[in-house]
Amino acid sequence: MKNDVKEVLLTEDDIQEICRTLGEKLTADYQGKDLFCVGILKGSVLFMTDLIKHIDLPLAIDFMDVSSYHGGTESTGEVQILKDLSSSIENKDVLIIEDILETGTTLKSITELLQSRRVNSLEIVTLLDKPNRRKADIEAKYVGKKIPDEFVIGYGLDYQEKYRNLPYIGTLKPEVYAK
Repeated sequence: MKNDVKEVLLTEDDIQEICRTLGEKLTADYQGKDLFCVGILKGSVLFMTDLIKHIDLPLAIDFMDVSSYHGGTESTGEVQILKDLSSSIENKDVLIIEDILETGTTLKSITELLQSRRVNSLEIVTLLDKPNRRKADIEAKYVGKKIPDEFVIGYGLDYQEKYRNLPYIGTLKPEVYAK
């Protein structure tokens, strides 16, 4: 599996430093608020787990499972909600935790849906941001790292449901796509 990686973009240490820095910022910004973290499955699981360890506040968590890739390397633009939240977010300060913000199509749909549920506030934190790929008018308030327009894997990010368990973020060798 590691032989399929062309280049490591973020090491384990890089990722943990991003989580620590973002966690400190979120702790400061959400003081006195009713923080409700929404992880977007499956990619955000590792990031969310590490990030919330650095948020020194009481918080609640839940997950949504949303798909727009359908097995490929690019978003189809068609967003499907496979699992919705299990509890109410009304009057909560909602923080969407996402692994990567690319076209923004998926996050735009999610934010519109969650805002309609009468939240106090709604913000996005993303580990990775690819602003050159943006198609929807949406930005994350909290960004771990802006990256070039390359398909990335590892630390929750996948290619055809594989490579999520790599402890770093990297790019795939071109020949892997041909398999």
